[in-house]
Amino acid sequence: MMVFGPVPSRRLGRSLGINNIPAKHCSYSCIYCQLGTTNKTYIKRKSFYSPEDIFADVQEIIKKSRKKGINIDFITFVPSGEPTFDINLGKSIDLLKLLGYKIAIISNSSLIWIDDVRNDIKKADWVSLKIDTVDEKIWRKINQPNKMLRFSSIISGLNNYSKNRNFVTESMIVNKVNSNENHIHELAEFIAKLNPETAYISIPVRPPANENAKKPDEKTILKIFEIFSEYVPKVELLINFEDDNFIPINDIENEILKITSVHPLKEEHLESFLEKGNTDWKIVERMIKSKILKAITYEGNNYYLRSLNSLK
Repeated sequence: MMVFGPVPSRRLGRSLGINNIPAKHCSYSCIYCQLGTTNKTYIKRKSFYSPEDIFADVQEIIKKSRKKGINIDFITFVPSGEPTFDINLGKSIDLLKLLGYKIAIISNSSLIWIDDVRNDIKKADWVSLKIDTVDEKIWRKINQPNKMLRFSSIISGLNNYSKNRNFVTESMIVNKVNSNENHIHELAEFIAKLNPETAYISIPVRPPANENAKKPDEKTILKIFEIFSEYVPKVELLINFEDDNFIPINDIENEILKITSVHPLKEEHLESFLEKGNTDWKIVERMIKSKILKAITYEGNNYYLRSLNSLK
């Protein structure tokens, strides 16, 4: 289950995803997480999958993608946990660069205070660092971090990493949690000092771990964008879904499981995916009955997510 896609990305075009961390090995249990609650959080880096195995899997998918004429813009570390937990991350990046593709990493920033983590992610071509708040009380409420993490160390690590590095930031805004105007001013001011290429503002668009993690209304989102724009030269909103251009290149059931392990699929996107693979909805019904896939309704839309129990 290490490699999935290629899948459409709102920021990276068509991305070949790498799930280099077992399900929900994370330092946070964010209230808005689209993969559900983290039952146990971690902060120690470990070895999970060998870089050689990841490289071989990526090579195989690239070959199949080329045969189908599917372009790949980025190879992206975007697992069902925090990618920097992988102690072999740097070595995996070195190997994958031999394939000639750009490498991206999407991180929650929680381990950026560790020297080796900063050195590893510096090897990537594109790095996204999550910064939801600069207020420790809000951090504990929205990100629900491992008790051993120190907020001041993360802030220091972000400042350290930002020196002479190209990266973007992403801030998830949850209504009435970190959407207050005064807080947004403080957050935008801090991000401006980091000088990212782009500051992305996102909202919960898929079913969150906590049903009370709601997206702000349009008026609030616009105000947040205006505030950010006062501080940061380039600000973009991530408030819509990526397109439905999911294209199967391998075994359909296996690909559904790979994608939904890290990326809940909207019903209409899953239907389109099945149609492109010449498969009907019965396969979804069978997967739900087998309890390896589950359906969730959120804001009037149906989503499909791999059951975490099937990953144990």
